[in-house]
Amino acid sequence: MPLSDRRRHLLKTLLPAVILLVAAAAAWAMIATRRQPLPQPVATNVPDVETVRVQPQTLALNVISQGVVLPKEEIDLVAEISGKVIKVHPALAAGGFFAADELLLSIDPRDYDYAITVAQARLAEAKRALASERAQVEQAHSEWQALGQGQASDLALRKPQLAEAEAKLKAAEADLAKARLDRSRCELRAPFAGRVVNKSAGLGQFIQAGSVTARVFATDTLEVRLPIGVDQLAYLKLPLEGGQNSSAVWPKVSLRADIGGKTHSWFGRLVRTEAKLDSGSGQLYLIAQIDKAGQTSADRQPLLAGLFVHAEIEGIARSGLYTLPHTALNSFQQVKLVNGEHRLKMQQVKILRAEPEHVVIESGLNPDEQVIVSELPVPIEGMQVNPVAATPLKTP
Repeated sequence: MPLSDRRRHLLKTLLPAVILLVAAAAAWAMIATRRQPLPQPVATNVPDVETVRVQPQTLALNVISQGVVLPKEEIDLVAEISGKVIKVHPALAAGGFFAADELLLSIDPRDYDYAITVAQARLAEAKRALASERAQVEQAHSEWQALGQGQASDLALRKPQLAEAEAKLKAAEADLAKARLDRSRCELRAPFAGRVVNKSAGLGQFIQAGSVTARVFATDTLEVRLPIGVDQLAYLKLPLEGGQNSSAVWPKVSLRADIGGKTHSWFGRLVRTEAKLDSGSGQLYLIAQIDKAGQTSADRQPLLAGLFVHAEIEGIARSGLYTLPHTALNSFQQVKLVNGEHRLKMQQVKILRAEPEHVVIESGLNPDEQVIVSELPVPIEGMQVNPVAATPLKTP
């Protein structure tokens, strides 16, 4: 093989190896001389939490209930005599107002006027008969004394006849009183100021004694039956042991109802409780009374019988209580505290009562402790948190 061919063959064989060797050396040099990246700090996710600093409060533990407004007095206006209706007051219609002792309905009195005339005549006759009998008694007594025949009998002195005449006089007086009483019953009146629920007798109608002419109720006093659970009695100061005539002051009651999209309020007071617990629900019914002055709201809305109302009953006051929103507690009655190192601490508390907007805590917290009131998806004891002041809590 010529020398030139041998050199070309050797060059073809060694050249790829040399290129690979040079490339490997260059790569090693680049790796050996490159700058190491600076270590980056690991980011930690510390959640922001809304907190409040709690302080003990003195709270009125009011009791919430509801009921329907009812009149204290509601009666049937009943005819006590029979007769034809000759006059009806315009107010004697459903919803009508009337004053106390106002004439509402009149029955034809002519038959009863006649009865009075007859009774008066009989009374006059009885008086005449009695006077005549007394004269005869005196005459009989004088005649017996003139005869001088000893002790006279009652019959001889006409004492039975005198007693009969006196009895007839009393009967005649009673008949006249009864006739006048029947005459007075021709006029139907209510013993109170009130309103008419319905009317069942009209002008010209003949009604029988004992028939209902209307149903009416008194407007001077309204009542509401308010059911409460037995456990709620602990928050009310009720004179249950002293009886209903106790001089103790019963709690006040505020009533609220929405009418036409607007909230109206009225005020009354408890006056008694029902005698026993309701057999079906086990609740006790309290009776709130609203007098005439409390039946009109500040915006002049009258309290209507039949209206459904929400009630708040004045409760006892207790000190040393804390209020927190429901978000501050978990299902184990624990609150989420932030300690001095901004770490989460779960604290067991005792709940006195739960309200729609907050809970009342009676023990387990200390003044000025920092409580988390915002949601914390995964609370872990000891985790780091970033406290942010929340909107101050509203005092109930």
